Amino acid sequence: MRRLGSVQQKIPCVFLTEVRNEPSRKRDCQQFQVVATENVNPAALQSDVHCAVATEKIDGTCCYVTTYRGEPCLWARLDRKPTKQADKRFKKYQYSQKTCKDKDFREVPESWIAAHRVQHENGQPVPDEHGHIPGWVPVDHTNKQYCWHASVVNYDAGVALVLKTHGEDEGLLEIVSVPLADLMEQTLELIGTNINGNPYGLGSKKHPVHVLVPHGVLRIRNPPPVEFQQLYSWFQECQEGRVEGIVWHCDDGTLVKIHRHHLGLKWPVGDPFLNTRPVVIHVDETPDPDASEKDLFKSFSSINGKLFSCIRDIPFEP
Repeated sequence: MRRLGSVQQKIPCVFLTEVRNEPSRKRDCQQFQVVATENVNPAALQSDVHCAVATEKIDGTCCYVTTYRGEPCLWARLDRKPTKQADKRFKKYQYSQKTCKDKDFREVPESWIAAHRVQHENGQPVPDEHGHIPGWVPVDHTNKQYCWHASVVNYDAGVALVLKTHGEDEGLLEIVSVPLADLMEQTLELIGTNINGNPYGLGSKKHPVHVLVPHGVLRIRNPPPVEFQQLYSWFQECQEGRVEGIVWHCDDGTLVKIHRHHLGLKWPVGDPFLNTRPVVIHVDETPDPDASEKDLFKSFSSINGKLFSCIRDIPFEP
């Protein structure tokens, strides 16, 4: 099974889109919304999207595994965004590259790196059409801003907590501790209690739970054709369609997506498809004797080998 595409840039919609002057279903403060037309994006057709691998779009925050100071490390998504004054200039000049200066962007840590395929001019990264420069910052346990990211990695053991399909049964999920070295150059989605309103119902305020989901790992077994009405019906009527969206991984590496909001549909939904699948725990890490009761590696190790009806129903309370 080939490794599917890494998510380094914003993924375009599989259909051509248009902007409507009505409140966004996705962002409360946004007074417009981007919706799909019925015309398939020519870039998707050029990449033969009808033969692409369809995977579930997971609602979380994007992460990346690559080296930092010579060791495998989890990196959090951090896009460089323009200052308020520069943002006005971007809008006025339609994000003209001529207006891009380093001082126009908000400060980022020295360890920040630009994402793959970000264009450069005179040695400086160039913003995308939204005026942002996609990038990454390494996760460590001293930065409280990324404490939920840090909870899913153990750098001393060199492992991460990963949710994926079982190797012998695609209908079964498993939570496993995976060597960070095995995740090198992959992107993943961090989901859990304190991410995006927790649409999958993991953990609780008393015992927060987070895991990493590799991009492309949750394949859609019976995907609908790339046709507007058939996709709309699939999201509305099929249990497997109770997902945030679909990401298609084309053979040439191109990624395209559809979000329920593109079709005017609600997200999150009650009982998402991810919560209809049983999950087994395969985390057998020697717990740190000084670890907190809320340490996720300690918690998962205590239920190693057990099978649960879904990820939402795993009992984490001490």
